[in-house]
Amino acid sequence: MSNLLENNIIKLRAIEPEDLELLYKWENNSENWQFSNTLVPYSKYILKQYIENSNKDIFETKQLRLIIINKIDNSAIGTIDLFDIDFYNLKAGIGILIADSENRKKGYAGISLEIIINYSFKYLGLNQLYCEISEKNTSSLKLFQNLHFLISGKLISWKKTSETFENVFFLQNIKK
Repeated sequence: MSNLLENNIIKLRAIEPEDLELLYKWENNSENWQFSNTLVPYSKYILKQYIENSNKDIFETKQLRLIIINKIDNSAIGTIDLFDIDFYNLKAGIGILIADSENRKKGYAGISLEIIINYSFKYLGLNQLYCEISEKNTSSLKLFQNLHFLISGKLISWKKTSETFENVFFLQNIKK
């Protein structure tokens, strides 16, 4: 049986009620906030509501969040998101989080992105995916560029940090 959302290493699956504690931990890790534009912690109540509503139709919510599972040990290692899905213009924003540092730099992000890109283009029929990445986040820039995302713009002083403003690159992967 073939599944569009997995390969022999990674499986992307829907959010389950049992993921509440995991999402609570990941969403409230302030080290991750710089990547998600989060300003305040999430309550368990809000995350529980989010999980309960995650079964709504993608055409209604215009977003899809999936849990990244390492199939080798069946552990949840992060999330991958399609957001601001525009089915008229056939485009969506994309974001990824490999939650814990021990799972980073092992290829899981690239594999997960390959799976969701394939799903987005072949199954959802999207024409392009896009993201914004801080100029200083060279590892994410390299990751996305290796997956055929091209820098199509530079936004000057776009993102506020605790000390200053950072430039951000706008990247696009247009279906070939």
